[in-house]
Amino acid sequence: MKNLFTELRAAVMVTLALAVICCGLYPLVVFGIGQVLFHDQANGSLIVNADGTVLGSKLLGQQFTADKYIWSRPSAAGNGYDATSSGGSNLGPTSTNLATTIAQRISDYRSGNGLATNALVPADAVTASGSGLDPHISLANAELQAPRVAKVRNIDVAKVLTLVHSNTDSASLGFFGEPGVNVLTLNLALDAAK
Repeated sequence: MKNLFTELRAAVMVTLALAVICCGLYPLVVFGIGQVLFHDQANGSLIVNADGTVLGSKLLGQQFTADKYIWSRPSAAGNGYDATSSGGSNLGPTSTNLATTIAQRISDYRSGNGLATNALVPADAVTASGSGLDPHISLANAELQAPRVAKVRNIDVAKVLTLVHSNTDSASLGFFGEPGVNVLTLNLALDAAK
């Protein structure tokens, strides 16, 4: 019986020690390192106005539909870019609903950007991302929208394209994925460049 209590006491002590280390010390150390070395990323990569108002996050998309803005890619997350309902549409390649929706989006994109009825449209302009919260669009998508934005804002297309390229994030580690244009930072730059 004495051995049983010795073993039980040892098990309880090890459990308590591991709880303190794994549930207390380790998270505090990781939190501290994140705050010191990666402060912006650890706090959500927020974009803050000069008066301290949070405008959004570099990591989460927002819906832009006005002609003076570069449009975001479609979102299937809730009612459009709802972070509490992150997810795709779950419509498969044989879905007639998906085909109809994409055909309508292609038509709307072409007419909204003054493109020919047979002009190629980037896939990210008419399909939602897997999360529905992607903040980036392809460079081709942004470049096709630049003339519309320049016309509505009454600025030179070259200025819009310069802002597009300055708000383009390179591929991860230089080779994973493709460059992407952060729509929120680009539209904020367009607003600032009056």
